[in-house]
Amino acid sequence: MTAVAPRNVPRAWLIVADDLTGAADTGIAFARRGLATVVTWRNGETWGDASLRHAADQLAGDVPVIAVDADSRRLPAPAAAARQSAALAAHQTPGRIVYKKIDSTLRGQPAAETAALLADLRRHDHRTIAFVAPAFPATGRTTEAGRVLVNGQRLEDTPIFARDHSYDSGSLPDVLKTAGLESGVVPLDQLRRGAGVVRGIVENAMAEGCDAVVCDAATPEDLLVAAEAVLPLADRMLFVGTGGLASALARLVAPDEPPPPALPAVTGPVLVLVGSVAEASRAAAETLAASGRVTPVQVPEAVLRDAPGAQTAGRELTAKIGAALGDGHVLVVTEFGPGSDLAAGGAVAARLADLVGPATAHLGGLVCTGGDTVCALLGRIGVTGIRLVDEVEPGVPLGVTVGALALPIATKAGGFGTDATLLHCLDRLTSSASEKA
Repeated sequence: MTAVAPRNVPRAWLIVADDLTGAADTGIAFARRGLATVVTWRNGETWGDASLRHAADQLAGDVPVIAVDADSRRLPAPAAAARQSAALAAHQTPGRIVYKKIDSTLRGQPAAETAALLADLRRHDHRTIAFVAPAFPATGRTTEAGRVLVNGQRLEDTPIFARDHSYDSGSLPDVLKTAGLESGVVPLDQLRRGAGVVRGIVENAMAEGCDAVVCDAATPEDLLVAAEAVLPLADRMLFVGTGGLASALARLVAPDEPPPPALPAVTGPVLVLVGSVAEASRAAAETLAASGRVTPVQVPEAVLRDAPGAQTAGRELTAKIGAALGDGHVLVVTEFGPGSDLAAGGAVAARLADLVGPATAHLGGLVCTGGDTVCALLGRIGVTGIRLVDEVEPGVPLGVTVGALALPIATKAGGFGTDATLLHCLDRLTSSASEKA
């Protein structure tokens, strides 16, 4: 299908996410189309203004696309909503279209966060409506009959849902209703009648004062039809989705796909850090370890939870990681068992960053999985943002850190990817070094 861009498309966007990897894997859709894109996050009580200024200086101009990690994934609904509103207030400027990034498997508080942002935007235009399309077909996430599916399976029946969920089901209208949002659905058969039909459904919902419209999508082409339908209404939209809808919108906003900027040469060892407990990340770590390309180091859960003797063991692990990096690439994986407390993910990530950070003085590049893990480590080593450059594979963006260090970095949401994804990330970073040799 040929993308047909509407006239006067908006080129300035604000992406508000609930974790760092989500901000990056959505922002990369615009970066790949030649729109300079920077990921930033909270630093204490501020919102990354220094990183944006630094990035703007590097890019010799304004940053058209800003992706903000509000770090709200593990907060209760009221606090998560407030954090999203604060991120919007800190970064919104006239003419900048808002894209609310949600987790493709509905983790965190997407309903409360969407309701908060919608209320904020409606203070300026009461006609604003949320267009909710969380499908990301390239990663196996689709939406049919208003329901989230993972590789064709109902979300409720997946290990992802069993391990971590906020709602009783994957029915998007029911999820939105928990935050008081009334929504309709664009079913797949209506979507496939064309963009004009979809736009008519959305405009009718606006006229009726509806809060949201949920849009089915099972393929990238479906998302492109959806994007063509609603992009002309962008000034009255709160876009709600993942990297899938973002890719479709970016394809219309900037139809060309120029060659990505060159990465800095990777002149030292690469650290691969796996803090996510998702099955996809664990399997990818096993494949990478078996390749013989890295020295694997496992961090026992007891060390991350301040068990007796944890401080001594932690110092020993820091020294072990540092020594291994002196010899080559290193894979650091956190231990995870049936009794692990996922609610303590943020605190565990902070301890992991304290343990790994001192060993990273001579790094050449980074590969990180899990939003908490990435954010904690980057904050620990003085990084305040990421300038996005390219994509290793769908959902796995590649960029350069902004702040105290300028390192090539690949980030991956825990549940994305295949068994070979981390190996592909290492290949991509190390090939950039050989190409410059």
